[in-house]
Amino acid sequence: MPRRSLWKGSFVDAFLYELKNQKDQLANRKVWSRRSSILPEFLNSTVRIYNGKHFVRCKVTEEKVGHKFGEFALTRKRRPMGATKGAPKGKK
Repeated sequence: MPRRSLWKGSFVDAFLYELKNQKDQLANRKVWSRRSSILPEFLNSTVRIYNGKHFVRCKVTEEKVGHKFGEFALTRKRRPMGATKGAPKGKK
């Protein structure tokens, strides 16, 4: 996957960029920007990331720095393989 060039820096939406210096305001904050990168200033804070339907609570740890917010709020439900709702398909 191509990376963003170093001279541009990582992408962070404007409202998150303003909040990075005010750590106490980021606690339990709703984030709609799934494309924004997680900065080191967001460490040890809890954010709620919008997945298109609900807000998913996520605690920012050191391992998550540099990734995007959207990676931690899945948008699709996982279903076990072979689980069907209708009648089983078989020979007549």
